[in-house]
Amino acid sequence: MRQPKILTTLKTYSLQLFGADLLAGVTVAMVALPLSIAIAIASGASPAQGLVTAIIGGFFISLLGGSRVQIGGPTGAFIVVVYGVIAEHGYDGLVIATLMAGVILLIAGYFRAGRLIAYIPEAVVNGFTIGIAIIIAISQLKDFLGLSLSNVPAHFIEKLPVLWQARDSVSGGAVLVAVFSIILIIGLRKLAPKFPGLIFAVGLGSALVAILGLEVDTIASRYGALPNQLPFPQLPEVSYDRLVALFPSALVIAFLAGVESLLSAMVADRMIGGAHRPNAEVTAQGFGNLASALFGGMPVTGAIARTATNINAGGKTPMAGIVHALVILVVMMVASPLAGYLAMPALAALLMVTAYNMSEPHKWRSYMAAPPSDKFLLIMTLVLTVLIDLTVAIGAGVALGLIIKIRNEAMTPDDWDVPER
Repeated sequence: MRQPKILTTLKTYSLQLFGADLLAGVTVAMVALPLSIAIAIASGASPAQGLVTAIIGGFFISLLGGSRVQIGGPTGAFIVVVYGVIAEHGYDGLVIATLMAGVILLIAGYFRAGRLIAYIPEAVVNGFTIGIAIIIAISQLKDFLGLSLSNVPAHFIEKLPVLWQARDSVSGGAVLVAVFSIILIIGLRKLAPKFPGLIFAVGLGSALVAILGLEVDTIASRYGALPNQLPFPQLPEVSYDRLVALFPSALVIAFLAGVESLLSAMVADRMIGGAHRPNAEVTAQGFGNLASALFGGMPVTGAIARTATNINAGGKTPMAGIVHALVILVVMMVASPLAGYLAMPALAALLMVTAYNMSEPHKWRSYMAAPPSDKFLLIMTLVLTVLIDLTVAIGAGVALGLIIKIRNEAMTPDDWDVPER
């Protein structure tokens, strides 16, 4: 079934349900706002493009999706591929790749490919997720330490010696802001897990810059003022050669969007005792990515941590996700100058914590106790992701994983826990 869940929930919708969705939507927006900005910056895009992605993509994923509580937006899983596409093809190349990914997802939804996630080995997903987490953490060292670098290579191997050579330019002020922000993020998550501590921690960490007069980069100093309105939809210049060159990246974006959104929906089902519609969810990812790209946004997918936040805050229907997107839009329209004061080390600290949580350290012990074939798949995918390329890692991991799964006749997907991404 590809019918959006919102059509089902509206049949019995009430003022009481709207009150719960409103509160949850506002709460999730306060979590999504700094994350969307930080993920965009780490991806080589602008903060505004991260906000546009959360607003447009998040709106369509909730409006058309197959889950009652799914929240869409930019996620850390896309950082590596987005950064690579922008570095090689420019931002308009990313837009073209995202548009193609949207079409691929629409085709996948039409042919009811949503249930094929059962055939993707968990070890492969874990491998490239940990690999992505490592790459994200290394990519944030420049801002976390305040290094004086004008240009950092995109490739992991090339990046390490450049960072090492700049070690003498470490800024004490940047490190202070970053460490203070990390302590706040972790402390608030433990002491008040339902409180939207991310924006509070990043905001307070950024306030240190003004209070102590630190020479630390902020969003405004590096990127200028944020816009206070959405851009008009437009299409980039498309040619046959560019479509061919960007098609592999489009496949990776579509794969990541489909897998992460369906995994997130599966996690949400267990949290609320519900059942999502996988083909509707894949179709919604297609429309969400098409819409995000048309407005100049980045790739979008269902976000596991934000979805879990929505559930914990009391979200009941897709209306909570729509409210979350509208709240971010209102903040962008009326308070964008304030976002310009956010300090780059504080955002780097946020992504450091995000990367650590993406790797799901509580599951490392179980990975080591897994069967040899699973350990090999995980390590192979991880190494290929970090040292070679995400496209190669996913292709090799899925192909080999399917061969192993078919041989063992083990087609049932493993259980998933809620990672704090």
